[in-house]
Amino acid sequence: MPPGAAASQLDANQLSALDERLGALGELDYFQVLKVAASASPTEIKNAFYSESRNYHPDRFYHLADKATKDKVTEVYKRITEAYYVLRDDRKRQRYAADMAGPERAQKLRFSEATEVETKQAAKKEVEEQIGTHPKGREFFKTAMKDWDAGRFPAAERNFKMALTYEPKNEKYKEMLTKAHDKMHEEFKKGGDQFKIK
Repeated sequence: MPPGAAASQLDANQLSALDERLGALGELDYFQVLKVAASASPTEIKNAFYSESRNYHPDRFYHLADKATKDKVTEVYKRITEAYYVLRDDRKRQRYAADMAGPERAQKLRFSEATEVETKQAAKKEVEEQIGTHPKGREFFKTAMKDWDAGRFPAAERNFKMALTYEPKNEKYKEMLTKAHDKMHEEFKKGGDQFKIK
């Protein structure tokens, strides 16, 4: 938007530029909205946001007589802010960049609240898959990990087995049980009769 855009009304060129920008929003991803490359650094994204938000900040247009034009400016400004909200966050930006490179780009141009909930649920699921979904399974697994860290491998093995009784399909539990069993076997070979399971 050219300097002086906050006059009492926009000239034909300014109105045309505003309409063009608004019309293109449906096709633009957040990188394009902020006019940065997908590989832009956090600093570049921040600077682009400040530049674009200055151009389209509603306060610059408060004395426009035409409400419809003000609404258009507000809509552009909202999208600029939305783009920055997503791109300033490392995790969201990475996920969004992956979506833009994927086949469903057109459906994922905007990062809605539903998308954010989906992202949080995916992160939660990832954690649960690591430490389990059943409260008792998680409890035994945590105890087993403490035993493991302290070198109490027989106790760790027992607790990993207990965790598996609650979640027999948990791959993490199975993996750690095998490791505990292997450690016990190593210790037994090293120590002979000194290392007995009590």
